[in-house]
Amino acid sequence: MAGAVGLLAAGLVATPALGVGGPNHGGGPGHGGGHGPKPDPVPSAELTGLEPTGADMPTVGGNLGNQHYSGLTQITKRNLDRLAPEWETHVSAVAPASDDTGQQTTPIVVDGVIYVDTPSGGVIAVDGKTGAAVWKWEPTEFAASGTRRGVAAGEGKIFTLADGDRVVALDQATGQQAWVVQPTGPNGEFLGNFDRVATVYWDGIVYAHAANGDRAAVVALDASDGSYLWHFFGGPQRGVVYTDVNGNSVDAGGTWGELLPDGTDCALVGGSTPWMHGAVDPELGMYYMTFGNARSCTSSQNGSLRPGDNLFSSTLVAVDMTTGDYKWHYQSIRHDVWDMDNVHPPTLADIRVPVAADGNGKGKGKPKTEERKVLFYGSKSGHQFVLDRTNGTPVLPVVDKPMITDSRQAHAETQPFPVNRLLPECIVYEPLDPENIPGDPWRAVPNYNGYQPDAEGNLVFNPESYVKADEPFLTYPEGSSGHREGCMYDPQFDLPILSTTSQNGGADWSNNAYSHETNLVYYPYGTNPVAHYNGAASNGLRAIGQYQTGGILAYDASTGEVAWQNHLGTDMSHGQGPLVTATDLLFVGQIDGRVLAMDASDGDVLWDFQTGSGIAGAPITYEIDGEQYVAVIAAGSTNPYGGSITAGDSLWAFKLGGDYRTASGSQEGPDTSPLTIRRPVSGAAVDGAGVANTVLLARTSRTADTAAARDSVATNAMQPTHLRVPVGTTVTFTNPGAETFPNFPNAKEHCATQFFEGEFAFRLQPGESATHTFDRAGEYFFNDCTDPRPTGKIEVVLTPTDVPGALTFSRSSLDLMARSGLFTGVRGTATAEFAIPAGHRYESGAVLVTPLGRTPVEAESVKTRGGKLFVEFDKADLDQNVPTGSTQLTLRANFLVGGEQVQLTSTATVTVVK
Repeated sequence: MAGAVGLLAAGLVATPALGVGGPNHGGGPGHGGGHGPKPDPVPSAELTGLEPTGADMPTVGGNLGNQHYSGLTQITKRNLDRLAPEWETHVSAVAPASDDTGQQTTPIVVDGVIYVDTPSGGVIAVDGKTGAAVWKWEPTEFAASGTRRGVAAGEGKIFTLADGDRVVALDQATGQQAWVVQPTGPNGEFLGNFDRVATVYWDGIVYAHAANGDRAAVVALDASDGSYLWHFFGGPQRGVVYTDVNGNSVDAGGTWGELLPDGTDCALVGGSTPWMHGAVDPELGMYYMTFGNARSCTSSQNGSLRPGDNLFSSTLVAVDMTTGDYKWHYQSIRHDVWDMDNVHPPTLADIRVPVAADGNGKGKGKPKTEERKVLFYGSKSGHQFVLDRTNGTPVLPVVDKPMITDSRQAHAETQPFPVNRLLPECIVYEPLDPENIPGDPWRAVPNYNGYQPDAEGNLVFNPESYVKADEPFLTYPEGSSGHREGCMYDPQFDLPILSTTSQNGGADWSNNAYSHETNLVYYPYGTNPVAHYNGAASNGLRAIGQYQTGGILAYDASTGEVAWQNHLGTDMSHGQGPLVTATDLLFVGQIDGRVLAMDASDGDVLWDFQTGSGIAGAPITYEIDGEQYVAVIAAGSTNPYGGSITAGDSLWAFKLGGDYRTASGSQEGPDTSPLTIRRPVSGAAVDGAGVANTVLLARTSRTADTAAARDSVATNAMQPTHLRVPVGTTVTFTNPGAETFPNFPNAKEHCATQFFEGEFAFRLQPGESATHTFDRAGEYFFNDCTDPRPTGKIEVVLTPTDVPGALTFSRSSLDLMARSGLFTGVRGTATAEFAIPAGHRYESGAVLVTPLGRTPVEAESVKTRGGKLFVEFDKADLDQNVPTGSTQLTLRANFLVGGEQVQLTSTATVTVVK
């Protein structure tokens, strides 16, 4: 059976209810109301173009237009407080079992069966009603493709990818391999690395995208046997003229400049990979695909050897879905040197847009509207183009904005911008101040772009800073400030320039959703400003120490105007796509493990559920036997929080009145580990006592006395990069001179600029030192004004002191019972009492450490009275983090003793009832 297995024995899937209980995270009548009963949906359960999905959700985009919109109406704002888990299946535990965790996939549902990639890169079929496995495929003759983003279904097959650039068809009923191919062009051309992108099926064709490779293509295969039909490269052949449906012609390969002296054609090694799946328009007979940034000659951030627009990089291309014949293209970024490639699943819709009465915007009275067939395109750039999908022309206004250019980069003089932007176009320079933490989500790390702190902590542009070296090569458009401000497409060459959004910002590769009910497009995003320069790893340096956050917004499809925005606080741009329903509910997962149900009309969070592991895929909804389900795979990924993400392998399904219980007796999973929200420094923590509590500036080594080591601009050129010291430690910052390195001392002034609190901003000449005493626990990042890349962190810690017997609870029994029997019905607070030792005064940080939760539970309120600390915790927050029965809970809090910060803990035993 090539790795497929049959139905599993009982015990590997959902268990029956163990009791009642759960946190008060519900919606219900008090949480946004609802529109009342709506007619039953009538959409087809099969593949659809732009119609809402119904009983099934048969593609990773929901329908072929990637709308992620369901016509199901059973779950509403009025009954949302009854939505609860019905089952959970650990897909890796299903035989053939593994201990793999983490995946970026979105499930599909066909005839009530869920098909989804496993963390190992295999595929599993799961009964959508019970959670029981139907079959599981893990390849045996070859390796799996570890990272996967979805499968496709058609002709009784499930289509996936595997290692070795393989496209695989599995029997939909059994999981047996139907065919396996390694696609090449008709003349044996290498088409790229087929290793992660979701497959798409329509009308006998499987569309597979190469995620990587010097030259990568979209390939169409015959669904019956995998035989080659056609392919389309993002890097075009020189001399081939493309004529679009509007009559415009271009030699796309000629937009990459001349051949290099060694004969290299930059277009043919340019990357331009189509690393997310496309959209199908059965009505127009087109397939839409997005291609990535140019990466060639010599790097993604150096365009000097590839002058021109570099088609089809950073471009959406429409082709005939049957033949692959070119129809039209729209390039979102000309000559991209920022990795802002806007590769995401295109979303299609039929919408009405205003038309002025006289055709030029000067009509009187109520504006007329007309229906247009549109496509929403754009992700990383923080805006979206609304294009006519018949011909690629903008439906909503786009302007060509003059740009700052660098003569070394062969920049385009203008770039296209939609008139209505979704996210800020420039980073924000906020004062360094302990009262301004974390500050604006798009705030700049100091010293980048020449913005340095003055005596009051304000970041002020210094024209004599490192950016001065670029000035001879820069040309500023009329009306410019005369320097780079960290705005979209600011130029760079060898020196770092920080701008927004970034190669990991905007919507990146998360899907959008479009609602037929609200006419809103739902756009998840991340905030992650990046510094570009030649040689920067990962297509740009995400500024160390910045907050990596995000949220979701909605904009009017007919006008482009933002209707609402909810900055949820975690990155939402790496697979956390939304699902919207006909009852105006928006479901979305977060990398902190939570599934949210939001009001699609205003963005309010109405319901949330903790799965216990990060989510990097979109939720789905379907119907079986008249009951609507919502499902999501909680497996986790690494972007952008690395190893701090809690990975898993859980497929969850929810319905009204769901009665599944985890081993703890709660319906929810335990809280995930705390995310490393701030971009971390490199290197493990170094104990301060081992290096005399001293940091050397602009050196990557404490001992290397070489010419190459002096005045380093490497990101780890603070030694040590990560220093750990106890509260009360005085740290010395030294710009090492001849006393430290007699042969090659630093020759330049260097800084230690602390951000974002502004605790210190030392400017030191070679041989000079300065000190700072850290009297509060926390993380204190600092960087250099001479070049902002070198960044360090002082981690200041408290050693907790246990106070036996100090902690009690107002009740010895912690009652987490829910009258409704559902997790949304847990109500009330639990009060902890902590006897404060003499001479101590409460300062901050009261939390409860629980047996199951990976993150301590924060207090709802803290009061001091009669020598005691009274700390209230929401029972709904405690429920999933404590087991039933006798349980130990530990209170931790910070106090001041004569101005010195100390941390006290105490543990008490309570009996938990659920």
